[in-house]
Amino acid sequence: MEFKTVVISSLAILLSISIGLWVSSTFIAEKNSPEEHDDSKLVQSISTEKEEQQFLNISMENIPVDHKMLDDIIYGFNLVNETHIYAEDKVGANLSCTSCHAGAGLTENVASLVGVMADYPKYIARAGDIVTIEERINGCMVRSMNGEKFESNSEELEAMVAYFKYISEGATIGEPRPWAKSVDMEQIPTPDVKNGEVLFNKSCISCHAADGSGIGANTGPALWGETSFNDGAGLARMSKMAGFIQAYMPIGQELTLTDQEASDLAAFILTQDRPEWKNHDKDWPKGGKPSDIMTKERREQAKDGTINWDEVLADF
Repeated sequence: MEFKTVVISSLAILLSISIGLWVSSTFIAEKNSPEEHDDSKLVQSISTEKEEQQFLNISMENIPVDHKMLDDIIYGFNLVNETHIYAEDKVGANLSCTSCHAGAGLTENVASLVGVMADYPKYIARAGDIVTIEERINGCMVRSMNGEKFESNSEELEAMVAYFKYISEGATIGEPRPWAKSVDMEQIPTPDVKNGEVLFNKSCISCHAADGSGIGANTGPALWGETSFNDGAGLARMSKMAGFIQAYMPIGQELTLTDQEASDLAAFILTQDRPEWKNHDKDWPKGGKPSDIMTKERREQAKDGTINWDEVLADF
């Protein structure tokens, strides 16, 4: 009788273990079922939930009158919008920040500066270092404005930073700003400078004048000559000038120029005389210098017909 009880008990234990294993394996199988627990679907679900940053509609008219930085923000706006007037002693060209960044950078579709503070500090290969917003401003002052740097504690520099902070309120640090994406041309057709001249005389002289001197910093900035940017500026590169022209010009007819037309125009503009940047040898100190910088040497080569466009467009 005792032996029979032991056998029955043992069978009961084995049966319980078997049922437990069956339930466990079934549960695990269901839990890991690719149909209901696909990792790729989970990742996709997470990624779709993360919405892209939306453009911040910033207006100078909406600054609270009691904003503690009100005066600095207004001064900063004026410096960005009319740099050649409000920082006349520092600017060596008839240009302003608005010459490239329409409406003091507040316009969504033309080199917008909205949210720019969320990008800095950041690494810039041309400098070979991490750059602050103050250093970036001064970089533009000595290159694009062909002028001088602001002193580190100057009212001008502090005001411009205050303005950039204001137009960056609400931007997420480290997140891409889709409205400020690069418009650089990635594949540039071999340019025809002569055709670029024809296109310029046909479509561009009304704003930029026949001699490239422009009609006004904010209405038609100088594209070459002593009152324009020097050849250390970003726009002195073929990829950047061609991309800018195609993306934003002519005003009202943006994105109508072909790659070839934009390349031709960029080559014509950048082979004209302009101020020379004296520190080309110090740029890209860690290597990776792009090939498409239109230096004085290349402008001279273009004039005597010896420029090698394949070399210029080889690596940028």
